[in-house]
Amino acid sequence: MKEVASNRHSRTSVIYPKKRPSPHGISKSQRSPLLPANGLARRTPRSTKVALIQQRQREAQIQALRREGIFLEEEYSDEIRYYMHDMERFTMSSTQSMDQQPEIRWHMRPCLVDFLVEIHFTFRLRPETLYLTLNIVDRYVSRRIVYIKHYQLVGCAALWIAAKFEDAKERVPTVQDLVQICRETYEESAFIQMEGHVLSTIQWTLGHPTAEAWLRLMCCGPSSEDPKVQHVARFLMEITLFYREFIKYPPSTISSASLTLARYLCGKPRRVWEETDECLEVIDYLDNRLALHVNDLSETLVKKYSYAFYSKAATFVVQYYLQGGRFAPPVPVSLPVTPKRTSVSAVSTPASSTTSASDVSDDMPMTPTTPSFSSDPFSSSYSSDDKENVSSSFEPVLNKLRIDNPPEQFLPHDFVSFGRPALHSLNNISSPRTALVS
Repeated sequence: MKEVASNRHSRTSVIYPKKRPSPHGISKSQRSPLLPANGLARRTPRSTKVALIQQRQREAQIQALRREGIFLEEEYSDEIRYYMHDMERFTMSSTQSMDQQPEIRWHMRPCLVDFLVEIHFTFRLRPETLYLTLNIVDRYVSRRIVYIKHYQLVGCAALWIAAKFEDAKERVPTVQDLVQICRETYEESAFIQMEGHVLSTIQWTLGHPTAEAWLRLMCCGPSSEDPKVQHVARFLMEITLFYREFIKYPPSTISSASLTLARYLCGKPRRVWEETDECLEVIDYLDNRLALHVNDLSETLVKKYSYAFYSKAATFVVQYYLQGGRFAPPVPVSLPVTPKRTSVSAVSTPASSTTSASDVSDDMPMTPTTPSFSSDPFSSSYSSDDKENVSSSFEPVLNKLRIDNPPEQFLPHDFVSFGRPALHSLNNISSPRTALVS
């Protein structure tokens, strides 16, 4: 019986373990009555209503963008930006390689870009298609020798590839359309062959983050921009496609600079924290070109952005610069500067008899002597009490009795190279460093 009872006790102890009393006594968790059970702070009705309105506005904005074909994945926004920065560096072209083309020159580029802008606008293609087209052309020209007779063919093949990659199928131009656009200069087989050659040259890498993609990320974020600011920024970005000096900058810098300049032209408040040095360089190039050559802009581009659909951005920018407007660079903030140490003069600071060369030199100091009597041969020629007869010229007092040279590991570089005896020959010089340099 005892064994059976002990077995029962062991089973119950295993199933229901005996709790040990707390050495600190009974303690209850003290929670604030303002905090609910989940630990989150309670909101007032006003703050709850404001947060709900902001959430609904954000959802409505995202739905409107999705109807336009723009999808924003907020959960992966940081990863998307990192990947876009890596891809834009990987898909950059080389201006140095393009300079080595035997026939193509930079003054021919505006003609090709103007031709591609007209085709792009005629077929109502997406804005990303135009930027991807020029990126494909630049990468191909950076790696292959292109002759003048094939330059237009390369541009049309690049536009065909970019349209297939970015646009809807019903908007992509056909081969017959390209033949008619080029006035039957090339056959249909030439476009097909050039398409394959371009794709093999750029290694089928088409995921180039364009300046339009960066602009949409900047304008569709927490701080959305006005449509007019976006249209002016797009007009400025397309201007950068025509000229050589903008090719070396990544698309993120181009879009940031165009948006900054557009905000300035439209009278919006500046965001100084976004104006990096590279961004200001692009703004300076754009501002100078528009101020000096605003009448030389592409007529096709100006006509495209003169419609009300684009808020008449071209008319606004051209009138602004024709009236003499310019971009004002940010004023540099003056920081406190540490005053430099200069030699002591009798005009600025009265020198006493105890001032020595070590007081005005950054080198290892000599040991000065403290004159106690006027009869001291190594002291100054006047008494310390007679301060009215101080000579205007300062003469350093050196301890010539100490001629022993300390070890070289305790000396600075100048003294190791010249040696201490070089200081003993100085006369009427306020600083040993000045004498050694001279």
